[in-house]
Amino acid sequence: MSSPVVEEYLQTLHFMLRDGQQTISARLAERLHVTPPTVTATLRRMERDGLVTYGAHKEVGLTELGQKTAEDLVRRHALAERLLTDFLKMPWDEAHEESHGFEHAITPKVEERLLAALGHPSTCPHGNPIPGIGTVAPDEFPLDHAIVGEEIILERITEEAELDSRLMHHLQSHGLAPGARLRIARSEPFNRLLVLEGPEGEAVLGIEAASKLRARRPTPT
Repeated sequence: MSSPVVEEYLQTLHFMLRDGQQTISARLAERLHVTPPTVTATLRRMERDGLVTYGAHKEVGLTELGQKTAEDLVRRHALAERLLTDFLKMPWDEAHEESHGFEHAITPKVEERLLAALGHPSTCPHGNPIPGIGTVAPDEFPLDHAIVGEEIILERITEEAELDSRLMHHLQSHGLAPGARLRIARSEPFNRLLVLEGPEGEAVLGIEAASKLRARRPTPT
């Protein structure tokens, strides 16, 4: 059984690789809020255990074992979030943090039954694909890349955004949920702000926060 630290590294690497982010040790240290030497030491142990590999430019990858382990962890975390939001009606902005106490109790048998009870969802409540079931939309893009005046659909809230509880509450309180149809009202580059028109009226997001959300353009009718 992996330690909680190794599990956190595996899940974080899975998310970063899925979202096309650079996975060198320095970026991983920033994401995990630990020192580079700590990351290096942990990755060396994970390499010894056959979970990660190093590329030609020191980028970190997942082995077949590491990928499977990471996907199992992410899937159970997503199902725990679904259990809280779909069955217990917990607001989705709170589900990420609260699910940590549930996900480790989900055995393969419980996972199978939970999937059936939930109707085999393809995403977590925040729109992120559940490994082995859902996939990333090929036409998605970071919200901060949207053009002023265009309409977009909010596709998903990445796990990086989920770590910020204040951002999550802001998104929920303004109706910025996966599937919401939004219009880019204006951009304020100097103030690093993006102003959106959504189901709950006008909402303001920092450019950095918007970069952690994924959107897509509506299919032409």
